[in-house]
Amino acid sequence: MYITCLDLEGVLVPEIWIAFAEASGIPELKKTTRDEPDYEKLMNWRIGVLKEHGLGLKEIQETIAKIDPLPGAKEFLDELRSLSQVIIISDTFEQFAGPLMKKLGWPTIFCNTLVVEESGEITGFRMRIEDSKFATVKALQSIGYETIASGDSYNDLGMIKASKAGFLFKSTDQIKRENPGIPAYETYEELLAAIKACF
Repeated sequence: MYITCLDLEGVLVPEIWIAFAEASGIPELKKTTRDEPDYEKLMNWRIGVLKEHGLGLKEIQETIAKIDPLPGAKEFLDELRSLSQVIIISDTFEQFAGPLMKKLGWPTIFCNTLVVEESGEITGFRMRIEDSKFATVKALQSIGYETIASGDSYNDLGMIKASKAGFLFKSTDQIKRENPGIPAYETYEELLAAIKACF
């Protein structure tokens, strides 16, 4: 029995922080897990930038409301879900994911939670589990599932390498160069064909 595990941002929807960086006019917020492998370090830095500019959850959610899935993402996900159970495993947060899950047809997502004050200021975050993508894949394997995984960033490599089959999707040239043994694809058609070949 297979479960396909997908990253969210960069794979199915645009990067939320890049969209917010553009909307807020704060270019440094374009930094993502494609640039910084240490997620905790990245998030603490982001929270500091938000505080410095007096921005909170409301402003980010206003940007998210305008984000649509990448072209073809919902159709890809619908077809994939007809073939296999699918779980989106993301380092994003419940407070960000809801509107995006609605646009994708409410797939299952495992993600994290922000700590938000009544004022709307983001003061911290709670990770669901340490090294969540890798840990989730190992947990699924421990209850009898074979996993297939795909993502685009450094924080996806653990689940990709731990799975029976793993693929990079729309990744950076640097990540592809550093991981030549992982097949890399640029279109949903290619990725779907590679996943189908695993069944």
